[in-house]
Amino acid sequence: MSKVIRIAAALIDDEQGRVFLVRKRGTGAFMQAGGKIEAGETPFGALARELAEELHLPLTGTVPFLGVFSCPAANEPGHQLEAHLFHVRANNRDFTIAAELDEALWVSAEDASELNLAPFTRDHVLPLARTLFG
Repeated sequence: MSKVIRIAAALIDDEQGRVFLVRKRGTGAFMQAGGKIEAGETPFGALARELAEELHLPLTGTVPFLGVFSCPAANEPGHQLEAHLFHVRANNRDFTIAAELDEALWVSAEDASELNLAPFTRDHVLPLARTLFG
């Protein structure tokens, strides 16, 4: 049986229907900003902490919860991801990438399919984004 990694992640989009993807240092796959939920933390608390650390993005206002999704982890073989996904509208904001991030980009859901994507992004987030922005 595989080990479960619990994360909180954001489907960040702008007014033009593009999604914001990140690539962590030492990895090849693009994915959602976010990270592991620490002991005693709520999924939303973990998301707020991770977005502040990774993008210097404070969460304000309503942040809709989109659901919990399961799939293989991108960077930890033999592990299963349990991802709590939230929707963040960023209004085409430029972010300062920090923490363990190497690269970030804005891309349409269709164009994102040409990138090397984490399973969670490829199998769950982008199909959901296409439905939301469709």
